[in-house]
Amino acid sequence: MTTSQNSSSSWVLAERAALMNPSVIREILKVTERPGIISFAGGLPSPKTFPVAEFAAACAKVLRDDASAALQYAASEGLGPLRELVAQMLPWKVDAAQVLITTGSQQGLDLFGKILIDKDSRVLVETPTYLGALQAFAPMQPKIQGVACDDNGVDVAALRDAVRGAPARFLYVLPNFQNPTGRTMPEASRVRLSQTAGEIGLPLLEDNPYGDLWFDAPPPLPLAARNPEGCVYLGSFSKVLAPGLRLGFMVAPKAIYPKLLQAKQAADLHTPGFNQRVVVEVMKDGFLERHVPTIRALYKSQRDAMLAAMQQHMPAGVEWNTPSGGMFLWARLPQGMNAAELLPKAVDKGVAFVPGAAFYADHADTRSLRLSFVTASAQEIQTGIAALARVIAENKA
Repeated sequence: MTTSQNSSSSWVLAERAALMNPSVIREILKVTERPGIISFAGGLPSPKTFPVAEFAAACAKVLRDDASAALQYAASEGLGPLRELVAQMLPWKVDAAQVLITTGSQQGLDLFGKILIDKDSRVLVETPTYLGALQAFAPMQPKIQGVACDDNGVDVAALRDAVRGAPARFLYVLPNFQNPTGRTMPEASRVRLSQTAGEIGLPLLEDNPYGDLWFDAPPPLPLAARNPEGCVYLGSFSKVLAPGLRLGFMVAPKAIYPKLLQAKQAADLHTPGFNQRVVVEVMKDGFLERHVPTIRALYKSQRDAMLAAMQQHMPAGVEWNTPSGGMFLWARLPQGMNAAELLPKAVDKGVAFVPGAAFYADHADTRSLRLSFVTASAQEIQTGIAALARVIAENKA
């Protein structure tokens, strides 16, 4: 009897495991680790924005004054003072009892999907949408449908059509400086979407990791502020402090908060209490109000550098937008080109991007691509965009 054969054949994976696929972006990032590659592919904040000195002081203070509690198991809801801080910093009246601290906002997507999605239930998303959300929802085996969007966000007429005769569990939406497109939903569009969702009884999942990263003017009020009982709001400390903390939060209606909490308990018991205490220490005395403007200024200068380089170098037929905040610029190749096919040729010339097709739930636009401008210097942006433009010109149909 050969145990190795029996052993290898005894693993029977769940159906959902087949739906867990690697992130296209993570795979591209492996390529960009090669020396000499200028990468516009990652969705990583600039390390220049990490408040290292403040973290060092906060870590020392937490360990000196509160080590026993900081290193012990903690409440699943999150640290009380941090939940209070989150409630206070949001631009509408929020009860701290509705705040759930998560291990990054990505966990919020996972928890939400677990309590809202059954197999074959319909889930609506923007076109295009955040790849990480598609990954989080897929193992629950929903039918994910993209809703048509324009430069102002969701087309409410298309949304009504999408739910006519076939109800959906929720619509997932990123109103501020969206990943991947960088677009922002204006006030009038938010009013229409919020009113429409209320009329048709469609819950909203609002994801807002980039909302503080505005360049010239803050975005309009969140959707959750307009209909708190019909919307779950996701936020993150990754873009304003540091992603390695893995600290995010959810603001949920009391009707579903208990189930989110139970899903959180089953997933990881609680988000690290040490990290939560460090963030409370760092954020005291209004630190974010002083720190975030420095991030905005840096990212705006990098956006401007990329826009200038695009204008200078891109051949005719290439289209792109002008994001008013966030980390991403969205571009479209000339007719007949395919971004995924262009990528290896661009890497050979020393520059990387993310093909846009990965961000579509259906009917992908193969000419689209995402460019991140926040981790490259102005000189790298100039050099990288010039190289990308040459590759596009050489491969135009």
